[in-house]
Amino acid sequence: MSPQVQRMSRVDTAWLRMDNDANLMMIVGVWLLTPAITLAALRARIGDKLLKYERFHQKAVADAVGAQWVEDEAFDITHHVPAISLHREPGESERQALQHRCGELAMQPLDPSRPLWQFHLIEDYEGGSAVIARIHHCIGDGIALTSVMMSIMDGGTDPPKRRKPAHSEDAAEHGWLTDAVLKPLSDLTVKAIGLYGGGVAKTMDLLSDPQALGHSVDMARTGLRVMSDAVALGLMPDDSPTLLKGPLAGRKRVAWSEPMPLDAVKTVGKGLGCTVNDVLLACVAGAIGNYLGSQGQDPAGKEIRAMVPVNLRPLEKAWQLGNRFGLAPLVLPIGIANPVQRLHAVRQRMDELKGSYQPLLAFVVLAASGLFIKPVQDAVLGLFSKKTTAVMTNVPGPATLLKLCGSTLRQNMFWVPASGDVGVGVSILSYGGSVQFGLITDAGRCPEPQDIIDRFEPEFEKLLHLTLMLPWAGQEAA
Repeated sequence: MSPQVQRMSRVDTAWLRMDNDANLMMIVGVWLLTPAITLAALRARIGDKLLKYERFHQKAVADAVGAQWVEDEAFDITHHVPAISLHREPGESERQALQHRCGELAMQPLDPSRPLWQFHLIEDYEGGSAVIARIHHCIGDGIALTSVMMSIMDGGTDPPKRRKPAHSEDAAEHGWLTDAVLKPLSDLTVKAIGLYGGGVAKTMDLLSDPQALGHSVDMARTGLRVMSDAVALGLMPDDSPTLLKGPLAGRKRVAWSEPMPLDAVKTVGKGLGCTVNDVLLACVAGAIGNYLGSQGQDPAGKEIRAMVPVNLRPLEKAWQLGNRFGLAPLVLPIGIANPVQRLHAVRQRMDELKGSYQPLLAFVVLAASGLFIKPVQDAVLGLFSKKTTAVMTNVPGPATLLKLCGSTLRQNMFWVPASGDVGVGVSILSYGGSVQFGLITDAGRCPEPQDIIDRFEPEFEKLLHLTLMLPWAGQEAA
């Protein structure tokens, strides 16, 4: 019996082919568990829950017109869920050793002859266990993989049974490019720019059909439109030159912060008239600016651009996996020293992005680039990386602590991949009533990302102290 074959969507094909010598398109995460779990228990849970998602027992097989998902007839869970040891150098803490191991695995390619994921178990870590997850971006984006993570945890639910697509050929013929770009965007941009969105993402459904483009739009006309959109994005001015942008070494370093109470962040946002996202992004900008100053590079007057993924799917469809996000170019004012002025500058720029077409156009470019041969795809996508210093993502996690195989998931973090010659990835994750930052950098651009991470909390403390100095409600009348 021949294995089941499914055509990979164009946008997922683009992510599959985006790997290069300096950046692998792999989402890397770490789970810290207390007490320890066993390898047998983890393999049993993965086999019972994760494999109910078909993408996790399928290989990605490239062909002349793109790629296909093909059932792995020789699937072996021992390959995908191995136990690994944690080697500590003299004077190195367990955390530093784990960070070093995560950086190594971020540049270790997944086996292309097998499904593109692994969960590495470190059975003994800080009195419990640690799991390092590696999943290729072609399988899914951050929102989708958060849904997968929830299903693996104790009490997690299985994904709904997949039904055959309801799109008829007549529907596919109804100009997917027009539907995607010209339909009203107000709900999309208002909701999605906070990275929690969903509502009008239903307009993107036609793009999930890998046959739609070829059947509905003349290839030459499509190419012209896509290139026009790419040129528009390419007209963005260059970033300020900093130590964080330049040639890459192809070695990764990762770091993460300790969790900060989310309620405190909400208090600062309310007191200063900004959103939680505004506060967190202002802290990112302040930490980076402060770090550059410590390295002898005055950040005054400088700005850097971060590409922020914007969710374009209804959250109830996250279990379907795949990539459904655009990219919003956010300029971070790293050169503003005053924390309140910096916060208000971030808020203004976020407000401006809420009226932008660029997240949706970026998705169109990514989807259409999956049509081209790799050199052409690299040239198109290079327009993003040339104007960008960092990729930055904010994913909302569950508000309560989860359990895996009876152990508490006390802390978790993930790192986003960067494409082209971008050497910095910033992750913001809320979980269990707290929020924390993660950073992955190319060793040639920032050899010690912990130096930046350690500046996040002090930047937040500045805003918190200023907020506490504001008049209390009714104080003016006293």
